[in-house]
Amino acid sequence: MIQCKDVSVTYPGSHTKALQTVNLTFQKGEFVCVLGKSGAGKSTFIRCLNGLQSPTEGDVIYHEQSLKKLSEAELRKIRQHTGMIFQQFNLIPRLSVMHNVLTGLFGSRSSFKNLAGLFTKEEKAAADAAIKSVGLSGFENRRVEQLSGGQKQRVGIARALVQQPTVLLGDEPVASLDPGTANQIFTLLRNMHDDLGLLTIINVHDLQLAKKYADRVIALKDGQVIFNGLPEMFGDREYDLTYGDK
Repeated sequence: MIQCKDVSVTYPGSHTKALQTVNLTFQKGEFVCVLGKSGAGKSTFIRCLNGLQSPTEGDVIYHEQSLKKLSEAELRKIRQHTGMIFQQFNLIPRLSVMHNVLTGLFGSRSSFKNLAGLFTKEEKAAADAAIKSVGLSGFENRRVEQLSGGQKQRVGIARALVQQPTVLLGDEPVASLDPGTANQIFTLLRNMHDDLGLLTIINVHDLQLAKKYADRVIALKDGQVIFNGLPEMFGDREYDLTYGDK
């Protein structure tokens, strides 16, 4: 479904590669967690998968399409069905839960309708169903700035869900949450993944979350893949390689 072929990224003004010759393949139905220290290249990697970051070298193949060969309009069509969940939520604090979830539909609508805030009954019903599915019934009209961190992340998941994604990406979506809430969010993500048959790829710091929920674990260090395998195969040696200074 998604294939990284010799993907490297060097940012302008930098002599260090954020990613170095990454070769990975992902299939529908996989729940993958990407581990690594801050600066290991995890965010750059996730951004490459939906075309938000173009590789300096190599290519990302999405359903047999080369992302680097697509126009911005064609990339937007792919992103319509690629849900993205962020560490800092990326919500609009003064707007309601319902309005924030509806923004997940912006990529498939005209700019005029988006600016005017015009939504069909079907779109509102889809957003309402997404809100209910993440356990926020009764919060539809609550302003996002009044929610807890865990509730805000549930809004972010509902926003991704309303896109009817085939791929779900997460960039440290639980990094700012307490352990109990992080587990709740990962349970929600895993259930959503299983129910919809998604390809899910999530950056995470917490090894225990990865081992509990993932089908496969990938570890990055200095932009390179240093582990790619089953969670139970990621032991003390792999941990030291991933998070140690050497």
